[in-house]
Formats: sequence, C-alpha cells, structure tokens
Amino acid sequence: MGSRTTKNYFVFNVLQALQEGLTHFSGPSRVALIYAEKRDDPMRVCDPEDLLRGHEPKLKELYVDRDTWRTKAPDPRDMQRFGHIFPEPNLHLSGLMSFGGRSRSIFYQIWFTDHYPDMCSILPTERWLEHAAYLLSHDFATARTFLTDSSQYVLREYATHAVHDALLDGLNLKVGWDSRLRIYPILGAVLELSKTPEEGAWPRGKLVFVEEDCIQDVNFMAVFPDGERPSISNAKHIRKILPAVEHSERWLVSEGPSLVGIGRGPLPECRISAEFFGSYGFLRLNGDPVCSFSEGRFYSSNRRAKLVQLEETLLTSDLDPSAAHTLFQITATIVHGAQERKHGCTLVLDLGREAMSIPGHQLKNPLDLQEPANLDLAESLSKMDGALHIGADAKLYRFVCLLDGRSVPGEDRARGARFNSALRFSAEHQHTLIVVVSSDRPVSVIHGGVELSAACPWTPTFRLSGTPLTFSDWITQG
Repeated sequence: MGSRTTKNYFVFNVLQALQEGLTHFSGPSRVALIYAEKRDDPMRVCDPEDLLRGHEPKLKELYVDRDTWRTKAPDPRDMQRFGHIFPEPNLHLSGLMSFGGRSRSIFYQIWFTDHYPDMCSILPTERWLEHAAYLLSHDFATARTFLTDSSQYVLREYATHAVHDALLDGLNLKVGWDSRLRIYPILGAVLELSKTPEEGAWPRGKLVFVEEDCIQDVNFMAVFPDGERPSISNAKHIRKILPAVEHSERWLVSEGPSLVGIGRGPLPECRISAEFFGSYGFLRLNGDPVCSFSEGRFYSSNRRAKLVQLEETLLTSDLDPSAAHTLFQITATIVHGAQERKHGCTLVLDLGREAMSIPGHQLKNPLDLQEPANLDLAESLSKMDGALHIGADAKLYRFVCLLDGRSVPGEDRARGARFNSALRFSAEHQHTLIVVVSSDRPVSVIHGGVELSAACPWTPTFRLSGTPLTFSDWITQG
C-alpha cells in the first residue's frame, strides 16, 4: 500500500469512527474534514455527507481568497515536536462545531460535526474532535512504520473520555493543575449507581463531588466517621444511602474516594454534581450541565423536547412575532413539565381570531397563561385525559377536550389514540397546531393532518475513494 493510499485510508477510518461514536453520543451525526498535509499542498475537503454545503462562501473566503491559514503558522522549529497539536480558532459556522490544529505531520486540519440545539454542552464533543485531530496526526506520522486500526476503536468508544476531558479542563481552569478529584473513578461510580435499583426503584437525588480543600465550606447536616465512610466504588452501599436526599434540598457529599456525609444549603463554587432522576440523570460542572446519562452511557442530550418545528411554524404564521414567541414559551413550559413528570398530554393551539368550540370543560373566564400561577395550573390540568385548548391570545379556554375527525393518510396505529386523534382533528381545522407528548418522551408537532416533527430516516453513506477532493474541485462539484 503506497504512502498516499495509506494516508487516505487513515482519513477514512478516523472520519468513519468519529461519525459512529458521535452518533451514539448525540444522535445521527455527520462529520467533515478540511486539511493540507504540507504547507505547500492544496487544501483538501473530505465531506461525504455534505455537512459543509451551504457554507461555501465563508470557507472560500478563508481558504481560497486568503492565504492566512498557510502563512500564519507556528514557528517551523516548534512544529517539529512529535505528538503536539497547535490549536486553531473555531470557525463559528452556523449549526456546526469545529476543532482545528496543526502538527508536525499535518500542516493544517480542521474537523466539523453537527451542533444540535438540545446539547447539554458542546465541550465533550469539542474534545472528541480534538482527539480525532490528534489521532490522525499520529497515524500520518507513523504511516511508514506500521499500519494499525486502533484509532477507529478509540474514537467509537470515546464518550466517557470526552466527558472526562471536558471536566478536567473545567477543573484546571478553576483550581489549577493540582485538583485532587480523580475524574475517571467518579464517572465510573456515577454510571454504576445509575444502573443500581433499590427495592425496584431507580436512583433519585444529588451526589456532589467537592475538592478536599473545600470540604470545610460545606454546610453538613451529618458527617460519617473517617474509618466508616462508604467507598464511592461501592454502588450498592451508596444507593442505599441516596434515598436520604431524594426529593429534597439535601445532597450527598464526596471528596472523591468516599462519601463524607449529607449537606444542604449553598453548594461549593467548584464541584462536580451528579443528579439522578430515576432512569436518567445529568452531570454538571460548577452548576453547568456537561452531559446526561442513561442505561450506563453518557449522552450529549439535555432530554428536552426539540420544538424547532413548532417555533418556526408559529413565527411564520399570521400571529404578531411577539405573540408567537409568548405562545411558544408557554407551550414549551407545559411540554417540558409533562416530560419531567413522565405523563402524556395534548395541546391544541388555536391560531384563529376567535377561539373555536371544542367538546371539553369550558372555563367561564379563560386563564391568562402569562400569569405564572395560571400556567402552573395548566400544567396540572394537562395530566388529565383530553387536550388543553389554548388560544392565540395565550389564554386557556378548555381542558379535557375530545378531538376527533375523519380518518386521514399517515395514521399510525402503533402511536395510540392521542396521536391519531390529533392527526384527524388538525386535518379538519387548518388554523390549529397540535402538540402531542407521549409518556415515553417523544413529542409530535402536527398541522393539517401531518406530523411536522417526523424525523426523516438518515443512514450514513461513506463513498470515499481515492484522494479527497481539492477545495477548488469540491466547490465546483457543489
């Protein structure tokens, strides 16, 4: 296998493994690479899923119209350091995340992937892209010595390492390099605890990891003696103690290796928190979400409904933009509340000038849902069978409404009566938007008898052959 063919093989392997790993972490993900192996080489584009299409003007400005990427490189003597990556600025392309770098073996490379709006944080994914850049540089540097597929296996299963790297970077910025929190044991304990039921119930409550030097700042309610502190690695023991902080403002406190006690009140400024909500949970750094976890794996999702289609439809309707925004915020609050409480509900958004008549419990005086107390009541009413009827004026007119209509194409018997009734009703009332929340978390936005939020099946198709296109040829093919 020739040197060029071998390097093309490395590019393909890293790209494919990165895509597969990110798909497990964030859902279907596309990946692209722009690179030049040597300073005088043409820039090449490897974009098998057209992730970069639509960004051609900006990329052309950066890599064709300008020569800055070629001339503003680190000192060539520094570039000779093996295994070192000199990071490049994020390009901040809309809807994309990127990480770029330079090394001895690859003069310039920058990786891209999808930036989804429901991510807890972009930090783990950025660390994933950074490691892809490092591994490809390493593969290029050793291409003449040996051929290995190890980069594939590393990138496919990099989720825990990406979360570790994101947390480590955050701790280093906050307390410096002398942090005593060992992150890998913490991550292992969190995942193991999330899979450990107690008397048939999944864990709920908060476990907070604090730097040993900051333990004295914790407001303890109870402290375990030094010789009797439960080991964090003993998931069954920790699980038996966790109910003490369930559904409360209390939290378990650990300095890393063991459980110190039970605290309450203000949390320490520098901390790693694991919040358990039964079958899922969230990992936070200093209060900011890093990722979620479920079924023994980490994910980027914040587990909140993607209501992009609803927002776009409201903003393009005849409603005033301010009214559309208010209606969207009210709907999102009720939907997210239903998801957190794990119950289904249906919302009928009546965009007509006057509220229609729907069979259900009518309110003598419609509730203004811009009032927090009324919105809280609407969230409780959404638990009942039947739909909430909300007008364009952001008022609740009826609850436990019955929706019906004639059969329409696209009905799905597997989705149940709530979903199919909404399809039928919306087909006969074109001025309505209907949001259906299922108890198992899927959210459907329906208009005119069609589910707007239906996901189109997407299957990655890698058709890489030969050397990736030069930038000029890629632009021409677009």
